[in-house]
Amino acid sequence: MLDATTTDCRLQRTRGRADVGFAKGRLTHLHQEGAAKAMLPRMHGRWPEIVFLNTAGGITGGDRLAYSVALGEGMQAVATTQTAERGYKSTTGTGRVQVHLSLGAGAELHWLPQELILFDQAALDRDITVEMATDARLVFLETLVLGRAAMGEHLGRVHLTDQRSIRRGGRPVMLEPLRLRPADLTRPGTAGLNGATALASLTLIAPDAEDHLERLRRILPNTDVSAAASAWGGRLTARFMAEDAFPLRRAVAEAVQILTNQPLPRVWQL
Repeated sequence: MLDATTTDCRLQRTRGRADVGFAKGRLTHLHQEGAAKAMLPRMHGRWPEIVFLNTAGGITGGDRLAYSVALGEGMQAVATTQTAERGYKSTTGTGRVQVHLSLGAGAELHWLPQELILFDQAALDRDITVEMATDARLVFLETLVLGRAAMGEHLGRVHLTDQRSIRRGGRPVMLEPLRLRPADLTRPGTAGLNGATALASLTLIAPDAEDHLERLRRILPNTDVSAAASAWGGRLTARFMAEDAFPLRRAVAEAVQILTNQPLPRVWQL
């Protein structure tokens, strides 16, 4: 029974952790707790596919989630999410997500989560770290959607801090902090979003990354989506911006297939 006299209004918050590891041609560990889950569907000849899921349905202030993937020497895998993650309105505090990826010698990981959709008044801090061997290969995708287009939502207040850090052979090769505050939503021109509500960053880190630049540039869109790519020092990065999430999703999907030379994750829908 509810006690109408109680004054304790603490809200329930989500906690979860999911860790997956592969080494020597087999699954070495699978740990799940709380709302964070990891599914491993049968792939029938394709690379192992790790599908992460937040059973809470989204993230709000005070939530704490953590995910990790560890690939041993020579292992290959794809990691994705079952659906888009949602950053819900936060009434108290900030949600926090930590992701750690580890790639041993000669390993290859395609980190291909679906979009992060921010609702109005969302508050989220996310920290993604990668440790990879010098000869490992990583395809790394992050996509951000600002507001729910189907609801006609336009963000007025939001807090996002997204820190992405990749070390290769013990040396930093990518440090990409993204900070989004209310003023950033309306800042015009190239220094701001310039009207975009969907943006994505796709990176290949590999010894031959530069060799893929021209092939990728040939398929980058020139209508509906603004996109550009550059490559240097074993790293290739493509950026995408659009006023609508669907054309951006299609453009990113085509670019992902160019860089991975693999089918898209089976849970993706276009």
